Amino acid sequence: MKREIIQTQDGSTTIHLEEWNESYHSKHGAIQEAKHVFIKNGLSLFKNKTVSILEIGFGTGLNAFISFLEAQKMNQIIDYVGVEAYPVAPEEILSMNYVDELEAQDQLAIFEKMHHSDWNEKNDLSQDFSLTKRKQFFQDIDDVAQFDLIYFDAFGYRVQPELWSTAIFQKMYDALKENGVLVTYAARGVVKRSMIEVGFKVEKLEGPPGKREMFRAFK
Repeated sequence: MKREIIQTQDGSTTIHLEEWNESYHSKHGAIQEAKHVFIKNGLSLFKNKTVSILEIGFGTGLNAFISFLEAQKMNQIIDYVGVEAYPVAPEEILSMNYVDELEAQDQLAIFEKMHHSDWNEKNDLSQDFSLTKRKQFFQDIDDVAQFDLIYFDAFGYRVQPELWSTAIFQKMYDALKENGVLVTYAARGVVKRSMIEVGFKVEKLEGPPGKREMFRAFK
């Protein structure tokens, strides 16, 4: 599948898959979307707490990197697990402008370490942030009560509806601790119904720039 690095409206880059007409992040702003969906409406609920995060779709590492930067500011200890079936090639990662756009040049080594670290091994990126990248299909996830927060950032329902099924959300529900939270950019009725079917309490929130709504779900 042909892949192209494109610039989104907030200046940050993403990967566009031409055949699907689908991108790894919102064309309205990759960084804006990540901050709104996953930080403002997810990580910020756990201020000053130790938090375990499961990311569904590690992709370019943007959500993990922004979470690392936020953790430094918010005095959080984070154990981060990113699941990805098809890792992004190193040469594509080097084309991403996240470090510059986030004005985080002093953390360039951390961004590079995220992508050079071994898969399926826990890596301590700092005293307060550990990262485990799992090369795994989402349907093979079998964690039970391990995570406080899930970033659900799979490709959209339009191109991969099987990733938004009741079966997948059952795995997400099982993976969360009691009172755990799942956040996603999605806001389709069929997605909400699947979440509710497995036991989530779902709320609709204002979406990131360019998108009217998004979901947050509680166990």
